Amino acid sequence: MKVLVGLSGGVDSAVAAWKLMQEGHDVTCCFMRNWDSLTNADIEGNPDLTNDICPQEQDYNDARAVADHLGLKLLRADFIQEYWDHVFQTFLKEYERGRTPNPDILCNKYIKFDSFFDFATSQGFEAVATGHYANNRQEDGFVWLTRAQDRNKDQTYFLCQVPENKIARTLFPIGGLTKPEVRRIAEALRLESVASKKDSTGICFIGERNFRLFLSNYLPMKPGPIVDIDSGNVLGEHQGVLYYTVGQRKGLNITAHKGPWFVAGKDVSRNELYVCHVDHQDWLLSDACLVEDINWIVPDDWNIPEKLTAKFRYRQPDQEVQVTCLDKTTALVKYPQGIRSVTAGQEAVFYDGDRCLGGGTIEEVFWNGRSVQQTIASALNRADASGYPDPNGNSPEPEETHA
Repeated sequence: MKVLVGLSGGVDSAVAAWKLMQEGHDVTCCFMRNWDSLTNADIEGNPDLTNDICPQEQDYNDARAVADHLGLKLLRADFIQEYWDHVFQTFLKEYERGRTPNPDILCNKYIKFDSFFDFATSQGFEAVATGHYANNRQEDGFVWLTRAQDRNKDQTYFLCQVPENKIARTLFPIGGLTKPEVRRIAEALRLESVASKKDSTGICFIGERNFRLFLSNYLPMKPGPIVDIDSGNVLGEHQGVLYYTVGQRKGLNITAHKGPWFVAGKDVSRNELYVCHVDHQDWLLSDACLVEDINWIVPDDWNIPEKLTAKFRYRQPDQEVQVTCLDKTTALVKYPQGIRSVTAGQEAVFYDGDRCLGGGTIEEVFWNGRSVQQTIASALNRADASGYPDPNGNSPEPEETHA
């Protein structure tokens, strides 16, 4: 086929391009430029201001070296405006609500499998290819998104919002390889610009940043109190509740009170960050959540298995869940065993064996039939020096009074 492969300047997409050539496809490469640090006022938290070249241009040079070495044509497509409008603005709005979005999922949905797809189609390509660790498989006329051979690197979690018709037109050349095998192939091919290049762990297409300082470019820091849920006491000062996520342990800077401490919740309107002590980690538990805007990658949206597994964050082991669909894009997900740090704004991604059935945004989290956020608020209203509130929502016994 005539295939356009997204060449990022990393080792995975480089080996993907070579694999496509080995399979006999007519291969063209394309580098996507989706972020401009100067245009987007990316100043605070940027570690590269003193370098001769910005990281996006370094990635382009690395991609160019790969394409030249393999004898392939390299196109360059600019989606800076699309990325700002559909990925970054959504990212910021979610953070303003006190939620924790996943920019990689947004990027795949709106850029790699939308804008890039449209570009490929306009250029006459029959299919696109990426360096994702994922697979797809046709069964009875339907193309399933399936997990990669390397389960440690599997990236189907980040592809959960891609529609089936795009999955069907995508090739995942390295889905059957492990990461060490990909590295060995790059070394054997002498792809020197990428063979030993470190994997990117920063924000999709933005790169490595001091995350808190980076966000301060767009969401100004607003210090406020860090409050112990159990006692109601103020333990310290945060730099802005928007910069913290549920389950976070590091970076709280609570020095006068022995921990460890964990972020258990936050109130954006009151600018308060709520923490729990290591001895009271039940505050991090939930047993159900409401998931909205689900993209089901299945033949029939109304025929979803009730018993599935799910991941509520990348790298998390599969969790057994019970799914009750409320409509085509909304489901109540129960997990009676209890799971730590399920967080509003993050993604719940569903699996049936090796098939990824899609995913959606966690809208609300529950414990014992009650919103965790409401339970925390009630606990703080009850907290006093006489004792600890019950994380299950039960009111403390009233003290005896005398006339």
